[in-house]
Amino acid sequence: MKISTKMALLILGGFAICVPAGFAQSNGTTTSNPPTINQRKENQQDRIGNGVENGSLTAGETRSLERQQKGLNQEEHQMRALDNGKLTNADRKVLNQQQNHLSKEIYQDKHNAAAQHYAGEVGARQRNQQERIGQGIKSGQLTAGEAAHLENQQTHLNREIHNERAANGGKLTSAERKQVNQQENRTSKAIYNKKHNGRVQ
Repeated sequence: MKISTKMALLILGGFAICVPAGFAQSNGTTTSNPPTINQRKENQQDRIGNGVENGSLTAGETRSLERQQKGLNQEEHQMRALDNGKLTNADRKVLNQQQNHLSKEIYQDKHNAAAQHYAGEVGARQRNQQERIGQGIKSGQLTAGEAAHLENQQTHLNREIHNERAANGGKLTSAERKQVNQQENRTSKAIYNKKHNGRVQ
C-alpha cells in the first residue's frame, strides 16, 4: 500500500508532537521549585494577618507568633552576614525546620478554642484596630517586631478591659470607656506610624 508524501509528513509530524509529551508524562517529575525562605515568610505573615483580621488569633497569640518570626528574621540576617549575604544549604535547612515549627503553631493557634471577642462600642474599636494590624502584617507594612509590639499593647488593653468588666458585672463605666478610648487612640496612632515609617517586612 502506497502512502502519499503528504500523509507521511502528517504521520511523522503527529509522532514528533506526541513523543515529548509521552516522555514528559512518564518521568513523573515536576519542575516547580520549593518555596524560598522569603516566600515562606510571606506566606506565614499572610496566614497570621488573616487570623488577626478574622479573630481566630487573639492579640496574645499574635504577639507570640510575631516574636518568633522576629527571632527567625534576626537569625537569618546573622546567617547571611557570615556568608556575604547568602545562605548555605545548612542555613536553609535550619530556617525551614524552624518555619515548619512556626507553621504548626499558627495552625494550632488559629484552630484552638481561643478567639478574639468584641462587644459594644469598645469592641468595635478593638476589631478595627486588629483589622488594621492584620492588613499591615499581610501587606508587609508592619515588620514582625512592630506587629509583636502593637499586639503586646493590645493584649494589655484587652486584659484591662476584661478585668474592668468583671468588676462591674460585665459592663464598663463611662470613665472606663473614656480611658479605654484614650488608650485606643494611642494605639491607633502607633499603628499608623509603624505602617508608614518606611520599614517593611
